[in-house]
Amino acid sequence: MENLRRLLFALSVFVLAALLFAWWRHGREGYGVLNLLKGEKPGPTALTPPKKPKIAPEEVPMLSRLNDEFSKISATVLPSVVSVTTKTVRPGKSSWHSYYGFVGPRDQVVPSLGSGVIISKEGHVVTNYHVIEGVQAADIQITTNANKSYPTLILGFNKERDIALLKIDSPRLDFPALSFANSDDARVGQIVLAVGNPFGLSGTVTQGIISARDRHLSDSQFDYLQTDTVINPGNSGGPLVNIRGEILGINVAIYRGDASVSAWQGVGLAVPSNEAKMVVDDIQAKLKESAKQANGVTSSTGKGYLGLEVSSEPVEIDPVWGTSRRGALVTDIGNKSPAAEAGLRQGDVVTKFQGMAFRSPADLLQIIRTQPPGSEVKLEVIRNNKMGDIIARLGARPEAEP
Repeated sequence: MENLRRLLFALSVFVLAALLFAWWRHGREGYGVLNLLKGEKPGPTALTPPKKPKIAPEEVPMLSRLNDEFSKISATVLPSVVSVTTKTVRPGKSSWHSYYGFVGPRDQVVPSLGSGVIISKEGHVVTNYHVIEGVQAADIQITTNANKSYPTLILGFNKERDIALLKIDSPRLDFPALSFANSDDARVGQIVLAVGNPFGLSGTVTQGIISARDRHLSDSQFDYLQTDTVINPGNSGGPLVNIRGEILGINVAIYRGDASVSAWQGVGLAVPSNEAKMVVDDIQAKLKESAKQANGVTSSTGKGYLGLEVSSEPVEIDPVWGTSRRGALVTDIGNKSPAAEAGLRQGDVVTKFQGMAFRSPADLLQIIRTQPPGSEVKLEVIRNNKMGDIIARLGARPEAEP
């Protein structure tokens, strides 16, 4: 009986020692009991990666070619996609400080970021109107994929269609541009790429298909292309391109099935390229017509004139009007000036110019100066507690005439 107990004890000690040795040896492949008895120390953990991939490229030739083609399209398109950075001013609120006392309102500068696509070697850029809405050209900056930033001119826009045409203010004539595709030929299932700057991450490319055509946003009468490419805030204004690197649409919105979720939910919408091109052509035609009426003036900056004077202090507009928060009070109208011919009167409050708000009366005057003479412009005006629109045709500033 005593011998049995000793045997069991010896077996238990052996098993325990084996378990401890196995635990200590874990990760030390190739090191055994003989190595331990010889007094050898365990070497470093071995790491032998495979020398070849599991699947060679020649075994999947179609996928390899498709992989190369997607890279080729991306490399071709990316140089033509830009970021559109804007700054808007949000009026501050007055407050009381325990030490300083009454502190007046301080305006807050709110930056915003969208995307755009270059469509000409001269640097014309198409983006969404909502990307620049309420922003002056001086507060817009375009940054190319090569990380070069330029000031910007606003040539025109179509608010209903949410398309705006900008111009990079540069003498360069070699900007990389993309052409428009015929969106009427777009087919459901067609492969497309969405390029833009989601969340400020510039040069982002996502791949998907055309999910549907003739989609409506809200109760709009306009049609949209639906895509499953990943579109997030910041993609607005960027191009939706086909496999030939042509602009098939301008990304405009994210469909949010759940209003509490602001990120991509699998459904994006884009303005068809044919409609975007129609807006661009219309703006270009109006600019050319304005240039003819201005006796050969082709520049879109520096010579616009209405002939009005405004108070230097902005007029605070009650939100009940549903317009901009600030306006410009007209204090005087030049005799026989474009403003007088259009019907503007002393005491009118201008709240918007061409559908765009402005920060101060001085900004309104600066916007007028940047417009080409002969342009037909729309001013939103409050007069005698009523709001209406006045259409005026800009003249050339007297000092700008030859």
